[in-house]
Amino acid sequence: MTGRVYKLHSTLELPLEDVHDHFDDPELPDSVDDVDITRRNNTLIISAVPSDDSISKYTPTAQLKASVTENRVYEEEPEDGPGGPSRGGGPQWGTLEEEEEIESELVEYACFKGDRETVLQNTALQYEMFEVLCAIARQAEKGALTAVAARDEEIEAIRIVDGERRPASVTVAEEPSTDEESGGVDWRDNEFIG
Repeated sequence: MTGRVYKLHSTLELPLEDVHDHFDDPELPDSVDDVDITRRNNTLIISAVPSDDSISKYTPTAQLKASVTENRVYEEEPEDGPGGPSRGGGPQWGTLEEEEEIESELVEYACFKGDRETVLQNTALQYEMFEVLCAIARQAEKGALTAVAARDEEIEAIRIVDGERRPASVTVAEEPSTDEESGGVDWRDNEFIG
């Protein structure tokens, strides 16, 4: 199987813990034996480890790159009740009841955001790591992944939004011009280029 990723745009966000859980027992493509997960400051790098010995250890294999951010996650607000948010009227000055503080925690998120060169780097095993990214996208509750890829010379549009695969299609927006008199520069017979 041969594959190539032509276009890719991702806005995926998911808890870093979920990413690590995904790789505890992952279903990887046949040509990927394992993945190396490294973190450098606020960058998470997931690199392919090839199962094929014909790929030199000096050949950079495809890697997924995500930025790591911290977000404050709040628990659900307290239900309406005495002293809760549904007290009628305006502000109640002088009431002795304290408002309940909503509990929260800081959660680290892996953000796979950007275009192909930002999220999916290097060409060796690129399509296989794209399949790994699609598996991660199906677990993400927030964000979207859109791509145009080819597998075995068959072009495919992929769209995954909030963890669900959605219909997608490839549309040719502009046909290449075959008119020689289009007014463009003829680079082959240009006297200024030696």
